[in-house]
Amino acid sequence: MVALVRTVAYLGLEARAVEVQCQVAPGLPRFNLVGLPDKAVGESKERVHAALAAMGLSLPPKRITINLSPADLPKEGSHYDLPIALAVLAAMGVTDAEQLGDWIAVGELALDGRIAPSPGVLLAAIHASEQEAGLICPAAQGSEARWASGVPVLAAPDLVSLLNHLKGTQRLPDPPAGEVAEPGYGPDLKQVKGQETAKRALEIAAAGGHNLLMIGPPGAGKSLMASCLPGILPPLTPGEALETSMVASVAGILEGGKISRQRPFRAPHHSASMAALTGGGLRVKPGEVSLAHLGILFLDELPEFQRAVLDSLRQPIETGKVDVARANAHVSFPARVQLIAAMNPCRCGHLGDPALACSRAPRCAADYQSKVSGPMLDRIDLHVEVDPVSAADLALPPPAEGSAEVAARVAAARAIQTARAGETGARTNAELNGESLDRFATPDEAGAGLLMQAAQAMRLSARGYTRMLRVARTIADLAGAEQIGRIHVAEALSYRRVAPRA
Repeated sequence: MVALVRTVAYLGLEARAVEVQCQVAPGLPRFNLVGLPDKAVGESKERVHAALAAMGLSLPPKRITINLSPADLPKEGSHYDLPIALAVLAAMGVTDAEQLGDWIAVGELALDGRIAPSPGVLLAAIHASEQEAGLICPAAQGSEARWASGVPVLAAPDLVSLLNHLKGTQRLPDPPAGEVAEPGYGPDLKQVKGQETAKRALEIAAAGGHNLLMIGPPGAGKSLMASCLPGILPPLTPGEALETSMVASVAGILEGGKISRQRPFRAPHHSASMAALTGGGLRVKPGEVSLAHLGILFLDELPEFQRAVLDSLRQPIETGKVDVARANAHVSFPARVQLIAAMNPCRCGHLGDPALACSRAPRCAADYQSKVSGPMLDRIDLHVEVDPVSAADLALPPPAEGSAEVAARVAAARAIQTARAGETGARTNAELNGESLDRFATPDEAGAGLLMQAAQAMRLSARGYTRMLRVARTIADLAGAEQIGRIHVAEALSYRRVAPRA
């Protein structure tokens, strides 16, 4: 007899259908598992054997063959435990094989028969919704699965409870609906004293989704301003929240089935590897740039990152996705992020202060800043110098304007872009491209003349030119102007890359 149970394989944010086929046939007692399983899947037979033994069941002394179809698709992860166990039980006649045909099962088995959480349940639930099937998952992840509308969910704490429910002797309760997590915004901009130019650049970056680089001495407030950014960004829309939650689900960090509408803020350490930042590894997982999808990726001490690691971000910043190529799989993750970076002007950090600067100034600045490649810098829209804060500035009372006031202006500018998105498909000005850029970001005659002069004098690349147009469009949106004027172009040009100070 051959029993069939459906499950899924994860490739990026795509859940592909997998059929677990179990045959119990006469022959020497053996448990074979075929179909390109990885180490975790290969070990599932031991967990299944122990879980059945905890229930008081033993495997028949026959040849048991488990095939994971399609056989040429790599199978990774521990979520195959539950469908394998159900297929074995169906082949043994313990449960009804036809009844299982209406369900897709995912979950890891503990040795005592408990069904433990596994990554990717939200993706499996969305796949079940597309296939018009139900989902069997761990009880701890029932709320997560409920986010996929119209999917019957069986959230079982253990294998015994699940079998009793399928037999009709016990009824598993419906899992509670998932909750929307309360936003936990960071510091308020009122904590930042002085730095009016940098705060204006932060507002422009938030309004248009632009990348920002802050250059200044240690202790000037660069990290503090970056941590204030989530508090002035608009919340995620329901569709965007689902996108970010799918990434969190496949990474295994979506806790309690809670979905947040706050934009992600990821700040990896500068010792992070390429796989940690862009994704990959033995079992391909999303990296920091994907976990920050539709949010902020903050890179502090930018030149301290390995150059190859930084350059690996160039394609995701440009295209909004990460392609991880392996010999046996090609996986894509979304990576539409807003890059916020901070760096010191030189290694000692005190280039502009003759009393504190090292003896190698200004040569040390050129050497230090050259660690970041030109193509990487060209992808950053706004470059702003952050001056040191004096004791007199710190003694001043907090500024009258805080995150709430700035957030209101950012929300108004984003509303203009949202109305424009119906025609362009771009969520923010940073995504304007091609015909939509020509249509909505063409300056008036005076602004075009200034931009042309500056492009020649500053030797702007084609990418730098278009990025200046996008920034100017955002500045015009903040001002409520329908067309980009000379003043908007001038302010956008003031945020271009500046040479190190002598």
